[in-house]
Amino acid sequence: MALAPPAPPEVAGGARRSPRRAPGWTTAGLAVAVLVCAPLLALPLSFAGQGEALDQIAADLLPEALRASIVLAAGVGLGTLALGGLLAALVSFYDFPGRRWLDWALVLPMAMPAYVLVFVLLGQYDFQSPLQRALRAVLGDGVRLPEVRSTAGAITVLTLVLYPYVYVLGRTAFLDQSRETLEAARTLGLGHRRAILRVALPLARPALAAGAALAVMEALADFGAVNLLNYRAMTDAIYRVWYGAFDQAAALQLATVLVGLTVSLLLLERLLRGRARYHGALVRGEAVVPRRLHGPAAALAAAVPCLLVALVVVLPLAQLVVWSVQSLGDGATPRMLARDALNSLLLATVAAVVTLTAAVLVAATSRARPSRMTAAAVGAASLGYAVPGTVVAVAVYVPLAWVDRRLGALVFSGTVLGLVLAYVVRFHALALSSVRSRFARIDPSLDEAARALGADRGRVLSEVQLPLLYPGLVTAALLVFVEVLKELPATALLRPLNGDTLAIAVWEATKDSRFDTAALPALLIVLVGLVPVVALMRASRRGLSDEP
Repeated sequence: MALAPPAPPEVAGGARRSPRRAPGWTTAGLAVAVLVCAPLLALPLSFAGQGEALDQIAADLLPEALRASIVLAAGVGLGTLALGGLLAALVSFYDFPGRRWLDWALVLPMAMPAYVLVFVLLGQYDFQSPLQRALRAVLGDGVRLPEVRSTAGAITVLTLVLYPYVYVLGRTAFLDQSRETLEAARTLGLGHRRAILRVALPLARPALAAGAALAVMEALADFGAVNLLNYRAMTDAIYRVWYGAFDQAAALQLATVLVGLTVSLLLLERLLRGRARYHGALVRGEAVVPRRLHGPAAALAAAVPCLLVALVVVLPLAQLVVWSVQSLGDGATPRMLARDALNSLLLATVAAVVTLTAAVLVAATSRARPSRMTAAAVGAASLGYAVPGTVVAVAVYVPLAWVDRRLGALVFSGTVLGLVLAYVVRFHALALSSVRSRFARIDPSLDEAARALGADRGRVLSEVQLPLLYPGLVTAALLVFVEVLKELPATALLRPLNGDTLAIAVWEATKDSRFDTAALPALLIVLVGLVPVVALMRASRRGLSDEP
């Protein structure tokens, strides 16, 4: 017996629904996107009627800070491009002892916050450190290690922790290239090394440039490292104007200048890239076979990456463990550490849940109602990740303070609610990209089948799409959780009373050169930060091995 087809959704329940009426959760998705990007409107609006604020207070800071940020961006961009690109080419096109574990170990510096690496360096190598004193005692007062608090020191530290952006994207681009491409270059008379330089690197240029652009954005957004190094970049100037001069208008205008600098550098990168694109058509059996190195070349190829991982990850972790044991041995009370750890975990958990919910609503709206309006909303909601944490904090605080003044009570500004909103604005794009990439793997025919059976879009989302999105949701939540856990500038500006986190504990103790006190919270941050890095690398390797 033939079954009758299900009633169309628009007549289900006996009443015809208008197909043009957007469902409530779609409206909610658009509203979330608007709310996420709305605080950033406070930046350009700060010039309306208060244009003299920048002239009165920030003018003395702006030239130096702007110059310092441009130098920092250029140095980190070139440094990460060179270091990350060369390491990606090395592990992709050459085989040497330890290559398999170095393939993923070279990503581990991504888990090391720059301000943690800075305070370890200050404790080990600064002028008054035990190492410096020992060298002066043995070799004389004229011997001194390179100064950490310098332009070169800031560029070096940020390059060492940010090069994995270039490495990961470059490694992926190299793996997507076909063996026949290099073999064709070899038939034209190019050696293996020249074929890599003349063919493989140019083909990977868009991916390498994208990684360098991400590293530059992170460098411009950094506050903890530049502050501890006394490097007067734009983020440090914003903090000094906000907390030193207590001038909100000038801080907002400085923040607007920093955002303009970030956008200008991104546009410059796009302009230099031009229309360059690369799409790999790799199938099994066509992957590039790494050339085996022997003798001194193999030893050098293994030694350089091992030394890098040791300097950035292994030795700092070992030093943190030593300092942590010393602090516990000296009778340091764990009460404050437990409070800071609990604050960090609660903030990170709440921010991850709220950010993930917002990302799912926005991504589902974009999938269900594709249009120019939804595309614009998604793009606007993703702007926060390109905006430094200090800028997001200032942009969020001003409208919330205005609302609190109208309410006559401290509801949002200076509370956990305001801080969580800043986290959502800052890291929404991170969760959204993970959720949308997982959405793209769901066959649209499943949505259509569920709709044909009478399910509305809300039910399709909850019963069909969310179970299939689960791996992407876990990844997105984990990424946001760890980013919030180690986030410093927004937390430093917006934290409520007695709301210190592990990152704030590290920063406050390091400013006073109390390295033993800062060690244990820093160690916890790094160890937790290693979890998503290792998980993502394992997922990436598993995904590559599953490719047809």
